[in-house]
Amino acid sequence: MQGWRRTYRAVWAANFVTAVGMMSFLPFFPSHLEELGLTDAEEIAAWAGILYGAAPLTAALMGPIWGVLGDRYGRRLMVLRSMLAITLFVGAMYLARDPWELLALRVAQGLFSGFVAPSLTLVSIAAPAGAQGRIAGTLQTSMIWGMIAGPALGEGVRATWGVREIYLAVAALSALGALLVAVFAREDPTQRRASTPGTGLRTALRESLGDLGELRRNRTVRAAVLLLFGMQFGLGATNPLLELYVRELRTSVAWISPSTAALFSAMALASLVAMPLWGRYGDRKGHYRALLRCSAWSAAALLLHAAAPGYEVLLLARVALGVAMAGSAPLAFGVAAAESSAQRRGGAFGVVFSARALAVSLAAVSGGFLSALVGIRGLFVGAAFLVAGCLALLSRARPSAEAASGGAGG
Repeated sequence: MQGWRRTYRAVWAANFVTAVGMMSFLPFFPSHLEELGLTDAEEIAAWAGILYGAAPLTAALMGPIWGVLGDRYGRRLMVLRSMLAITLFVGAMYLARDPWELLALRVAQGLFSGFVAPSLTLVSIAAPAGAQGRIAGTLQTSMIWGMIAGPALGEGVRATWGVREIYLAVAALSALGALLVAVFAREDPTQRRASTPGTGLRTALRESLGDLGELRRNRTVRAAVLLLFGMQFGLGATNPLLELYVRELRTSVAWISPSTAALFSAMALASLVAMPLWGRYGDRKGHYRALLRCSAWSAAALLLHAAAPGYEVLLLARVALGVAMAGSAPLAFGVAAAESSAQRRGGAFGVVFSARALAVSLAAVSGGFLSALVGIRGLFVGAAFLVAGCLALLSRARPSAEAASGGAGG
C-alpha cells in the first residue's frame, strides 16, 4: 500500500510542476508573435489560435497509441517520455525564428508529450480497485492548481526577463517533473501487457492496434468517451467568448476584464473542490451512473448561462458548471479502469484522453464560427443540447458488474 502512495505523491508533484510550466506559456503566444514581427491583429489572432490548438490535436491522435505501447513497455517510461518531450520541444521554442517554426515545435510537442493519461495509468494500476475514481479525481487537482499558478509564473518571467525565457522555465519545470517520477515512482512489471515472445516494435504496435479495436467495441467505454467529448466540446466552444458575453451583461467597461477573470477563477475553484468528491461518488455508486448525472448537471448549467439576465447569475452558472464539469474526466477514467484489465489500462486511458484533447482542439476552432451564426446565448443553448443529446443517446449503455457497483477492475 505504501508503495502506491509514494508513486501517487511523486506523480501528483510531477504533474503539478509540469502543468504550472505548460500554463505559463500558453497565454503569451500573441506577445511572442509580435516579437517575431507580426503586426496585423487578425493575423496574430489566427496564428495564436492555430498554435494553441495544434498540440491538443496531435496529442489526441497519438494518445491511444502511446497508451497501448505503455501497456507493453511500461507506463512509467511513458510518463518520462512525455515530460522529457516537453522539455525538448517547448525549450526549443526559445530559438524559434518565425511562426512556422513555432508551429512545427507545437506539433512535435503534441505528438510526443501528453503526460496526463500515462500518469493516471501509472497510479491506477497500483491503487486499490475500489478507489479508482477518488485517485483519478485527486490526481487531476494537480492540473487545476497548475492552471491557477501557471499564468502568474509566466507573467513574472515575461516581465523580468522576456517572453522567450518562459520556454526555458517550462523546460526546467518539466525536467524536474521527469526527475521526480524517475526517482520516486515505481511500477510493477507484472501488470504490463504480455507480447508474443520475440516480437519487435512493429509487431507489438500491430497487436496494440488490435487491443484498441477490442476497446472500441466496448459499448460502455464508447459511451463514456462520447459523453466526455460532448461535455468538453460544449465547454471549450463557449470559453473563448466569455469576455464578449460579459460585455453584454456589464455596463461599466472598467469591470469587463476583472469580471471575466473572476468567471474563470470561480469555475477553477469550484472544480478544485468538486473533483475529488465526484471521484468518491463514482467509487460508491458506479462511475458510469455518476457520469450520466454529471452530464445532466452540466447541460443544466450551460442552459443557465444562456438564460442569465445579469452578471451575478452568470457567475452562479459558472460555479455550477465548474462543479458539474469537475466530474467529467475522473468519472470517464473511472469507467475505463472498470472496463479494462490492468494490462490494457493504458490504451483505455489513452482513448479517454484523446477524446478530451480532440474536443478541446475542435471546440476552440468552431466556437467563434458557430457564435456568428446563432449568437453567444444560442451557442450556450446549442452546447447544452449537445450534452443532453449525448446523454439521451447513451444513457442505456450497460456497464459491467464492476462498473455498476463502483468497483474498478484492477
